[in-house]
Formats: sequence, C-alpha cells, structure tokens
Amino acid sequence: MATATGNGGALDAALATARNEGRAALIGYLPAGFPSVEGGIEAMRRMVAGGCDVIEVGLPYSDPVLDGPTIQAGVDVALRGGTRIADVMRTVRELAGDGVPTLVMTYWNPIDRYGPERFAAELAEAGGAGCILPDLPVESSELWREVAEKHGLQTVFVVAPSNRDERLARITAAGSGFLYAASVMGVTGSREQVGEHAADLVERIRRHTDLPVCVGLGVSTGAQAAEVARYADGVIVGSAFVQRVLDAADTEAGLEAVERLARELAAGVRAGG
Repeated sequence: MATATGNGGALDAALATARNEGRAALIGYLPAGFPSVEGGIEAMRRMVAGGCDVIEVGLPYSDPVLDGPTIQAGVDVALRGGTRIADVMRTVRELAGDGVPTLVMTYWNPIDRYGPERFAAELAEAGGAGCILPDLPVESSELWREVAEKHGLQTVFVVAPSNRDERLARITAAGSGFLYAASVMGVTGSREQVGEHAADLVERIRRHTDLPVCVGLGVSTGAQAAEVARYADGVIVGSAFVQRVLDAADTEAGLEAVERLARELAAGVRAGG
C-alpha cells in the first residue's frame, strides 16, 4: 500500500499567500470535539469564513502544561463528550477536504501511546499539514521528525522568550512550516497587552532561520492582531475563540460569535501589515 502524503505544502502556500498580500497570516485554534465533534467542525469552518488562513485542531488532553483555564474548559467539554483521536482525525479530514491547511496541536504523550508512525500515517491520510508539539524537546524529537517527514507533515516547535540563542539555533534548525513564538512566559489566555518581549523574540528567531515566525499566547482583539502583524508572519489566536463558544447561549450563537471574531482579527492582520 502506498504511503499517504500529508499536506504540509498547503501550510507553506497559505503563509506565502499572506506574505504576498503584504500581511500576516491569521491562524485560529479550537479543540476538536468542542462544543461537540460536529459543532467544532462547523465552528472551525466559520473561523475560515471569517478570515482564518490556517486552523489548529487541538487534541483534547487531560494533563496540559501550556493551556490556560479557558482552553482547559473547552477541552474538558470535549473530553466529557468522549472525543477521541479518531474524532481529531475526522475534524482534520473535513477541514482539509474544504482546502484548509490544518495542523494538529497536541502534547507528546497521546502520540507516544498511540504510536508515532500510526499517528503520522493517519494524519497524512486525513490531509493534515503537520503538528505543533509544545512539550516535545527538540533533543527528543528525532523519531517524530523522521515519521513526519516520511509522511509529508510539518513539525512546528514552540519557542519561548527564555530560550537562549544557542537553543534557538537548535530549535529553528529542526523545525519546519513555521516557528511558534510564545509572546509571554506562562500559559495560554487572553491578555490586555501582548507580551512586550514578543517583537524582540521574533527578531532573535529570524537571525537563525528563514522560516516564517508566528506569534501566539494572548492575542484576542483586532487591535492586538494588528500590533503583532507589524513584526510577525502570522498571528495565532486560541483562547478568544474558545471563550466565544463558552459564553454563547447556544451552538448557533457560538458559531456567529467565532465568525465575528475571525473577521475582526482578519481586519487587524491586514491593518498591521
């Protein structure tokens, strides 16, 4: 049987299209299975309709280290609803079928237990573009990177403001797709101000790589998206989308809210470019 090839090239194309338009890309995150498998898929479609260029599908996990209380609340809904890896793959397949570059954001333990080869093969078959693995140290990533490359998947590493230059060089050399620059030290969640060190971190990363650099953690408004878009190649938003669904009176209201937010953020990345 032929090995399925992932859709890593679609991620490169989406980032290149945004760059050619003179703006940053807008990357939206939502956990699979939140508020339900069907509702989550439709919410991500609304995020794309509102202007998201790339979608991160969160793999619900009970022991997070990066996710703040808002995303944990959304993930808890997904886990109580019985969401499994098969549902994550189905979510990716539906979005990829729409032509949307789709990454899975997951901790390493679920992949390790599932089997890296099996996970990568299924993600590639579903049309996924790759994975973001926030807790996988670059020193321990060789096995994953080998199977990811074999299946045409990108591996996106998260870079923190505390990383020294020698470590930045190791991470950037191993990554593909883009580098995820965490704007602050801490967990995910909306903040009144984007971390003051984000621009400096982007500049430091660029000294080591030509890969695009996208900034996440804390962006929740169009004004903040515009601010980040002035120096980054992509703006990543997660908690604000989750919060819109949590606050909604029903599923339809949540869908309308996430599309409105996506439109606001999309206008922001265009204003900031």
